[in-house]
Amino acid sequence: MHNASQAFDANLDGLDWAEWLTRISGLIGQAGFLEHLGEDHAAAFRSKGATLLVTFENHTLIEEQSQRAHPMGWQLVEALGWSHLNLLCKDDTWFRAPRVYGFFDRMIDDGFFEEFDQVVFYGAGACGYAAAAFSVAAPGARVLAIQPQATLDPRIAEWDDRFLAQRRTAFDDRYGFAPDMLDAAEQAVVLYDPEIELDAMHAALFTRANVTKFRMRHMGPRLEEGLERMQILLRILAQLSAGKLDRLALAKLFRVRHTNGAYQFNLLKKVTREERHLLTIQLARKVLEQRDATPFRKALARSELILARQGDVEQRADG
Repeated sequence: MHNASQAFDANLDGLDWAEWLTRISGLIGQAGFLEHLGEDHAAAFRSKGATLLVTFENHTLIEEQSQRAHPMGWQLVEALGWSHLNLLCKDDTWFRAPRVYGFFDRMIDDGFFEEFDQVVFYGAGACGYAAAAFSVAAPGARVLAIQPQATLDPRIAEWDDRFLAQRRTAFDDRYGFAPDMLDAAEQAVVLYDPEIELDAMHAALFTRANVTKFRMRHMGPRLEEGLERMQILLRILAQLSAGKLDRLALAKLFRVRHTNGAYQFNLLKKVTREERHLLTIQLARKVLEQRDATPFRKALARSELILARQGDVEQRADG
């Protein structure tokens, strides 16, 4: 039997899907279980605290984003002291599989979610869709979904051409339309960048009385990574669990973006692309007060030169 801390020390990088699941099962030991849900899905549970975090994660993305190929949920529950149910997929599947539906059906029948004081569902992108869709299994749960799709059913979301290969996947059967599945949630929070038009269109479909939609402008397509880098994802989940995550709380947490390199660079690309030279100068000077950054120095010099030339032309015209 392995103790809990060993799971967070093990290096799982470079393992294929089957080997990776085998290692996770061994690390969990008697503290929980790992169950295979067909070839492409699995569920891993580790018992710890009275709050349960249910995360949905993609093995391919875990390999890309974690040096030791650890599910993000491990980091979150280690810091928060919560129990953890981790739904895993081999690659993006939106968890549309009868074996996954059957697993949640069984958890409902067994009263699994009722054993916890509180249940929090979490996911991003395709996994954000799943977090919202399957939260119906635990009425009263709280949900955090980052850039979620509402559905890929072409009858509803034909405008989303990013996932054409998934259009044959059934989104009109059980646990299907994610916004409807949130009706039983205590609170749901949807985070998205409105500059990504298709994400904003999906977010609009989540308009519900119990859903807080919060725009995180200029964060780009990898919002989850950005929140991790800014070290506020954990705080967002903790405040959600405590019932304190409203729009004001999110706005306060999001202020840290002003010193975040990725956010600043995304904003620089936007203002330079739009040839907004005064804003470029203001942004570049502010960033250069914080640190030396070559792209901002170059952008500052370019915009100052352009404005100087424009001023010279205007003076000649007046003369």
